[in-house]
Amino acid sequence: MIGFLKGRVISRDEESEIITLLVGQVGYEVRLPHIVYRGLEIHRMSLENEPDLELFIYQHQTERSPKPLLIGFRNEMEREFFTKLISVQDIGPTAAAKAFTMPIRTIARAIEERDISTLTKLSGVGRTKAEKIAATLAGKVAKFALIQGEEREIPEAVSTDELRLQVIEVLISQLGYRRSEAVEMVDEALKENPGLETPEELFDAVYRARG
Repeated sequence: MIGFLKGRVISRDEESEIITLLVGQVGYEVRLPHIVYRGLEIHRMSLENEPDLELFIYQHQTERSPKPLLIGFRNEMEREFFTKLISVQDIGPTAAAKAFTMPIRTIARAIEERDISTLTKLSGVGRTKAEKIAATLAGKVAKFALIQGEEREIPEAVSTDELRLQVIEVLISQLGYRRSEAVEMVDEALKENPGLETPEELFDAVYRARG
């Protein structure tokens, strides 16, 4: 079983928040929960001359799903909380990773207080699942509710300028467009859609504008 990886990020998918981590001569696909992806500022990485990334790994593999699923965390505490979450009935590793859209402390406090309203704000968690999470884990995650300073680790969303530059660079380096084309496409999309906040939203706007 893979429990830890250290390597360089060579690619990323902003929508799925899956990265490829080059360890030696092997590239590992690792899914990062949203809170981890943003906390490590993967969206800001240039992918060139970046320091190695260290990840604690949860590996999931079954007879029904023989392809290994690797989920990465910044520390063992995050991984441990993740294992608590997947112990809840009907919450598998992929669903649990998607649900990590709030700081662990916030989720743990909501569980301990049986705050269903807060739990339903997690990605993919409706009222039924929220009630199952609270019923299963209340009284078992108090230590995670005591984590200090976690919210400050989550950076603010990228600015429009940063978003613009990110998408332009991908259009040039990965998708084969000339710089002048990329700049024109992105600026046109932002002019028509000034409220865009994520790379996937901007790529979609660019695509629709060209369609």
